[in-house]
Amino acid sequence: MVWRPSATQVAAICIRKGASGKEILMVTSLKSGRWIIPKGWPMEGKDFPQTALEEAWEDAGVSKGRIEGDMIGAYSYKKVQGNGTELPCLVDVYSVKVDKLEEQFPESDARKRRWFCKAEAIKLVSEPELKKIISII
Repeated sequence: MVWRPSATQVAAICIRKGASGKEILMVTSLKSGRWIIPKGWPMEGKDFPQTALEEAWEDAGVSKGRIEGDMIGAYSYKKVQGNGTELPCLVDVYSVKVDKLEEQFPESDARKRRWFCKAEAIKLVSEPELKKIISII
């Protein structure tokens, strides 16, 4: 077995208060189309909370939102690279309270987005650690 160091990504759990409680804004992944939370690589000149807000904008169209507190957790997954190899990734997760969404955003032509209640969001995500993070928000 070959050991490979993990890469770090940053994610945003975008939240609003819905009729039946907290709702999570999810987007489809670019390749498989499965439901995920907005995430991406750290950005030069931005700290992790700022990166989480930028990913919420680029992936989901959150034009007005704010980070609520410190990092709320982390999860791991294996990112499949273009050449088929897997890169272990550790994703730091921040909570973003959403105040406004835009119809047009950088990845609006490549992704679908939708609000889900917490129970639905937990069922849709694949990573067990992310399921736990969603369950406690």
